[in-house]
Formats: sequence, structure tokens, C-alpha cells
Amino acid sequence: MSEGVLEELLRGSLDHCVKCTICETACPVSNVTPLFPGPKYAGPQAERYRVADEPSVEWSVDYCSGCGICSQVCPQGVKIAEINAQARNKLKRQKGVPLRDRIITRPTWLGRAGTPAAKIANWTIDKRPLRILGEKLLKVHRDAAAPDFAGRRFSRWARKHESPKTGRKIVYFHGCGTEYYEPREGEKVVAILEHNGFEVEVPKQDCCGLPLQSSGLFDDARKVVLRLARNLAPHVRDDDTIIVGNATSCTLMLKREAREILDLEGDPDLELVSRRTYDICELLLELHDRGELKTDFQPVQDTIAYHAPCQQQGHWIGKPALELLALIPGLQVTEMNARCCGIAGTYGLKAEKYDIAMAVGADLFEQVRASGAQTVACDSETCRWQIAKATERPAVHPIDLLHRAYGL
Repeated sequence: MSEGVLEELLRGSLDHCVKCTICETACPVSNVTPLFPGPKYAGPQAERYRVADEPSVEWSVDYCSGCGICSQVCPQGVKIAEINAQARNKLKRQKGVPLRDRIITRPTWLGRAGTPAAKIANWTIDKRPLRILGEKLLKVHRDAAAPDFAGRRFSRWARKHESPKTGRKIVYFHGCGTEYYEPREGEKVVAILEHNGFEVEVPKQDCCGLPLQSSGLFDDARKVVLRLARNLAPHVRDDDTIIVGNATSCTLMLKREAREILDLEGDPDLELVSRRTYDICELLLELHDRGELKTDFQPVQDTIAYHAPCQQQGHWIGKPALELLALIPGLQVTEMNARCCGIAGTYGLKAEKYDIAMAVGADLFEQVRASGAQTVACDSETCRWQIAKATERPAVHPIDLLHRAYGL
């Protein structure tokens, strides 16, 4: 750990832990497996015995999914998930990082390789013998949710698309999920922003580094997120332009996690990007509260289930998607109250953690089935892929329903 992180997390946070065990009760992972003893034990309690320049002997922290729920529910404001992330980084530096983790944490590599060969890549995803082989060779579980490559990249569409010159500019951060797997989502985001009077700019961009950070590859994650910040910052140096993204985990990385967990406080580009970044539903609801959002919604006669993913809740912005969906005439929305779907980015892909991830998500999957809804709305792409795989129901971003109601 760096001295900056130690100072903030341990001196300013650790000693506030009063062992109330609220985090233990809320933790979705420790409630389904003994392999993770809980956030209090692996976090504040174990951290008191960790010494910066001595080997770590506490392996169970690697079974923390990094969902962040413990930090959200802690009444004392202890940075439990962040402490666990630091401990995982130390463990990986000490024991090494598996080849699998070095591959699946780089969605840009996978996207660039898979897009030109999308038909073949998607065919291999559907072939069980090949999935079994992949599990044996790389330890990626044969049944883990794997999205299909779109066969095209959103950024190429964006380069050809001319946004109306309204003088009200906004920067769109689309993330890897939109770029390689769900380019149509990006097109819908652009259409909605333009419908509300924005000129949408899509700068050159790359991964936010969150998958690397979550697997303990901090040095690589720092390089990736700082490169992204260097690309985005020049576009928001005026007083008015903001950044909006539809990948709620990626926007949280830019807003807070890269600075807090990777100890990048003070980097001027990242600080600027952090201040200017919004989640798409957060922005649209703010526009509505100011009376600036167009509400020319057509009726949508449908019943959907809504799940607010863990990292969306980590923004501390409430659940803006629910309030936006309530504006659509005829749409019936049932909120799921399960805490987590279990996937946690790449966590649920790993062979040794797949069963844990499915057990974590079991309550949500059952709620979705019991709701009678034929579609699930969720702000995070990896959570959508997990939910769709487990429930055999389509899962969409809330933006899909707004786009549909606008008649775009």
C-alpha cells in the first residue's frame, strides 16, 4: 500500500470500526460460502495485523467480490471494500496473477480480437465441448454468462454520425461493453441526448481499468485509467461540458474508485474527469428536476422487473432509473430487493467462484421469475448478462425503455 492510501483508509477509517457486524449481515458472499469469512474479518479486523513490508498470510480476501455493499451499509463510514481491495492487491503481488486473470481483465484485447471474428467467436461460446476445454485450460467456468460479440464497434458508428450542432455539448463515455457487445445501446444513448438538445461528442477512449483493479492488478489498472483520463480531460476543460456514461461500474471508477483505491488523488486530469462524470440516468433525472427533460413519452404497455446493481448504488445517487421509468405511461415496474446478482464483473466467470456467484444471485433470480415480468431492466451490462443467462429473460438497460417511449 502507498502511504497515502494507508493514511486515508487505516488512520481515517479503520479505527472507526465498532464491530457492529452490519457489514457481515449485508455481505452477499459470506452469507453463501465459508471461504469468505466476511468483510469485517477480512477488512478492518485482519488489516490491523497486516504489515506493509511483510508477506500476507490471509488468502480468503480473494473471495471478496468487491461489490462494495459493506462500505455502503457501514454506519461508521469505514472503507471496508476499499481495504479489502488493497489487501487483494498485496496478495496478488506476493503470489502472482493467473494467466486467466490477465486475459479476462482486458476487455479491450478481447473485444478487438473477437469483433472481426464475431461469428466464429460467438459459435465457440455456444459449443459446450469448447466451453469445457476453456474451463480446463483457463479456469473460466463452462456455464458462466458470456455475451455475444456484436461484430461491429460503436466507435466506428460514432465517427460517421453527425450530432446536431446545438451549442450544448456533452461528452459520451461508452465503455467496453457498449463498444464491442452492445453498440446499439450507445446509439440509443446518443439519440436520447440529442432528443434533449445535446450535441454529443465521442472522443477516442479505452477501458476504465476496473476489471484490472478488481482482480488486484493495480499497476496495470493505473496505466489504463490514467490513459483514459488523458483522452477525456481535454474535452471538458471549459466550465460547461460534462461526461456521461451508461456503464454504471465504469462511471463509478472514474468518479471515485480509481482515486480512492488506486491512490490517484491529485492527478489533475483524473480529478477533472471525476468531477465532470455522470451516470446517464443520474443526468436525465437531474434534467427532469430542473424542468429541462423532454417528457413527450408515448405509452409503453409492459411489465418489467428492475434491479439496481451494487455499483450503481455505490454512486450514492438513489435509484434514478426507477424515477425515470415512472414517467412512462402504461409501464409497470416492479423493483427487486435482492442485493446482488453475483457476477461482480469478472468474479462470476472464474471456475472456483462461479458457484458462489450463482448462490449470491439466487434470491434475485427467483424474484425475477416470481415477478411475472418478461423483461428485466438493470443499469450494468455484466449484471444484465448474468441475469439473462440465469433467468432466461431478456435484460435491458433502463435507457432502452426511455428510447422506446420517446418513439426514437
